[in-house]
Amino acid sequence: MLDVLIPVFAGLLGLNVGSFLNVVAHRVPAGESVVRPPSACPRCGSPIRTRHNIPVLGWFILRGRCFDCGQPISARYPLVEAGTGLMFALVALRFGTDGDGLRLLPAYLTFAAISIALALIDLDVHRLPDVIVLPSYPVLAVLLAIGGDGEAMVRAGEGLVILGAFFTVVWYVAPGGMGFGDVKLSGLVGAMTAYLTWGTFLVGAFLGFILGAVAGVMLMAGGRAGRKTAVPFGPFMVLGAWSAILGAGYLGDLYLQSIGF
Repeated sequence: MLDVLIPVFAGLLGLNVGSFLNVVAHRVPAGESVVRPPSACPRCGSPIRTRHNIPVLGWFILRGRCFDCGQPISARYPLVEAGTGLMFALVALRFGTDGDGLRLLPAYLTFAAISIALALIDLDVHRLPDVIVLPSYPVLAVLLAIGGDGEAMVRAGEGLVILGAFFTVVWYVAPGGMGFGDVKLSGLVGAMTAYLTWGTFLVGAFLGFILGAVAGVMLMAGGRAGRKTAVPFGPFMVLGAWSAILGAGYLGDLYLQSIGF
């Protein structure tokens, strides 16, 4: 029964967290508080009524328009809420089926929320704010420590240092190829993937580069970007990391086993 209830509860939690992440993505880059004032229409400034603030359903109840001024409300809001709900459910399916997994669930749900917020902000303003990235290190370290696996914690620390060093070298050797925010985020990606297995780390660390390269080629082929167009890398980093965490890391484990690692 718990195998069903935990993902369902996590998904419902994710819907509400997604609503908050919409606020974070809008206000943090502007240096505004994420607590006050309450949510309001970005066009007319009218506060969002409680009955209209239900994740996903509120947007449909309003038919995608502000109740007061009638201006369109971006479909991004319900998509982020639904996407966060789905993400939380998938994370719960990955970790919430036994005692060991349940101890890791808070850490990886938190990392999921952080990943979504940073991806949205990077897409919007091509920046990964320190106010989110830097506090994530101690928060996630404490949450991972709840798992009680000392060997995995050491591996996470090694993953943090290895990937952080690699990204620092890339940033230094190819200035302009990535921002220093990507370097700071790389430590989180390294730690959260290496905590699980080295195969997960391997896939999570480098799948982002592959996804970013493919996206860049597609954008250029479609005439939407040129060789010097700045494409935010943060979303591809977290997408690669989560692909590995949710299952693709198994391929990395198989590869490392095949070479006797």
